[in-house]
Amino acid sequence: MKSRLLIIEGFNMLEQAPAEVKQVIESGGVVAYPTEAVYGLGCDPDNDAAITKLLAIKKRPWEKGLILVASDYQQLLPYIDDSQLTEEQRERVFSKWPGPFTFIVPIKPGISNLLCGSFNSLAVRVSAHPTIQAICKQLGKPLVSTSANHSGEDPAMSHEEILAKFEGEIDAIVAGSLGEQRKPSTIIDAISGKILR
Repeated sequence: MKSRLLIIEGFNMLEQAPAEVKQVIESGGVVAYPTEAVYGLGCDPDNDAAITKLLAIKKRPWEKGLILVASDYQQLLPYIDDSQLTEEQRERVFSKWPGPFTFIVPIKPGISNLLCGSFNSLAVRVSAHPTIQAICKQLGKPLVSTSANHSGEDPAMSHEEILAKFEGEIDAIVAGSLGEQRKPSTIIDAISGKILR
């Protein structure tokens, strides 16, 4: 399928993303969208075929795992084992969200290995980016998120770059502004508090 450019610049967190975005994701498509720092590629976290397609586009080994981005913590609960976090650990996580901080959290039994890779934990983030907020609110669940690049290449920084790199590979482009951050999100182990990146 040819890429469809979905212009949604200028909307805020109170508005919904276009219906086409939800339709593409729910039908197993891969979308590109702006994040805090770079453009990302995403898909439905409950659709293994879509995740497999995304990994193939990126040329990324499944063993590395992926990140889930969400509009709020409740959306992450079907995927993570919140019971393994103490109140103090949870508060540390909440003190950074929403924002450009990704936490490594224990997984719930039975989640797809394509999400967690060869780990018993999952990288998750509640994003403050209005595009991610709007898409996840409309889906009612998180979005798989990985930087928009083929493995070893620099991530795309604009929808024009997405078109040049991925035309014919992905199903939709959500055009919008990147956040203020110009480096990947900080990654923190939720249990130990150790900064991993």
